[in-house]
Amino acid sequence: MSTDKNRATAAAILPLVGGPDNISSIAHCMTRLRIGLHDRSLVQDEALRALPAVMGVVEDDTYQIVLGPGTVARVTPEFEALVEEARAAAPAPAAAPPAAAAHAPLTADGLAVQGAALKQAQKAKNATPFKLFLRRIANIFVPLIPALIGCGIIAGLNGVLTNMGWLPAIVPALAAMASGFMSLIAVFVGYNTAKEFGGTAILGGAVAAIIVFPGVAKIDAFGQPLSPGQGGVLGALAAALLAVQVEKWCRKWVPEALDVLVTPTLTVLISGLVTLFGLMFLAGEASAAIGTFANWLLATGGAFAGLVLGGLFLPLVMLGLHQALIPIHTTLIEQSGYTVLLPILAMAGAGQVGAAIAVYYRLPRNGSLRTTIKSALPAGFLGVGEPLIYGVSLPLGRPFVTACIGGAAGGAFIGLCNQLGTAFGSTAIGPSGWALFPLLDGRSGMGVTIAVYAGGLAVGYLVGFAATYFFGFTRQMLTDLNTDPDPAAPASPTSEADKEPALA
Repeated sequence: MSTDKNRATAAAILPLVGGPDNISSIAHCMTRLRIGLHDRSLVQDEALRALPAVMGVVEDDTYQIVLGPGTVARVTPEFEALVEEARAAAPAPAAAPPAAAAHAPLTADGLAVQGAALKQAQKAKNATPFKLFLRRIANIFVPLIPALIGCGIIAGLNGVLTNMGWLPAIVPALAAMASGFMSLIAVFVGYNTAKEFGGTAILGGAVAAIIVFPGVAKIDAFGQPLSPGQGGVLGALAAALLAVQVEKWCRKWVPEALDVLVTPTLTVLISGLVTLFGLMFLAGEASAAIGTFANWLLATGGAFAGLVLGGLFLPLVMLGLHQALIPIHTTLIEQSGYTVLLPILAMAGAGQVGAAIAVYYRLPRNGSLRTTIKSALPAGFLGVGEPLIYGVSLPLGRPFVTACIGGAAGGAFIGLCNQLGTAFGSTAIGPSGWALFPLLDGRSGMGVTIAVYAGGLAVGYLVGFAATYFFGFTRQMLTDLNTDPDPAAPASPTSEADKEPALA
């Protein structure tokens, strides 16, 4: 039954993105189906947003359909299969371009169109070499997130069993499951790096594997012995990037008859030597500095640091700069078992949820927008914020700012508790909101850790709500927005909610 539902969702999406002949690539991340398109004009945006399984759409380097965690991993294979089946059977007729949208700008549809336009404008600004490089770095780490989440939850379960003294025979098995991936994460980073930057993926993994090999302890670099794993993911990233460049140089100069023997050998040899006698030490120093700085920042200026990080995360996402944090999160998890930054950054989502609830209550007559908010709030509580950002707060303007204020307040609360000695973090990256609870870990015990994180969420919700309720609208905005876009429709909440299909 579940498979039928996922296939039905894929079948509903396919014609609305122009059919199989309009698809150039298919991929997915934690929450989004990412589609490369030949002709953007063939996509029917409003019809896609109206699908029950679709939480929203986002335009970036690919066309991204937000389906939510878990769902996207099941729908994507069905979507790929449908595309292949359609291409094998016969060329599918191109879908007609959508009719020119005439939605009033004050309805949910109008705001969604404005949000898409803002996203498209931001996309053009984000197409700088530096931001494109950050996006490629993110592409290296995003495929690792499911394993980080799974192993992180198992690590948390193992910690609970250890503290309670339960099932002692199972604890070592859970420890092996939780730690196995992390002990080899450098290999996976090297593999993905070479693949992303145009090299042979397995050679990138082979060079990165040097970092975690126990025998490196017998090698001295810069006057001291190396440690297995020294440099971690940063060293693996640098080693694989070097391997790609060496491999490309070899492909250019090595005779074709000798390529299969010489190129892999030189790639691993040259990159390996540089890694052992340079990159591991330098990356190790950089990793240690990142960990030291993060802990110092929260221990000495926790409240202020949390306020800044929580308040600026949504704008960082808009600018595409949040992708630079992914290697930092991974490095912190590798060093201490959790990243202290993610719970603070998750407060931005709490501020967003509080702001959306305030918009709901401030606009009691706008049934269209209220329906969108009701549909998107469950995903927002679980940390999927795109529908609320691009469908509500960002196109409205002021509520986006007040959502950031809520995120800043929640971040300040978490930072202050950290400064007072309750240091904790997330054992994986990816989820936020309520979905982060199973991944929390810290030095003060699980009960205190959960209570502090829940308190931060509550502060973010309340401040985001209050800031938006009292300061999120001008009088003119309330006059323009607090109207029923369909005066002929009945005024009951039930009939208003029936006017537009839900987004989630």
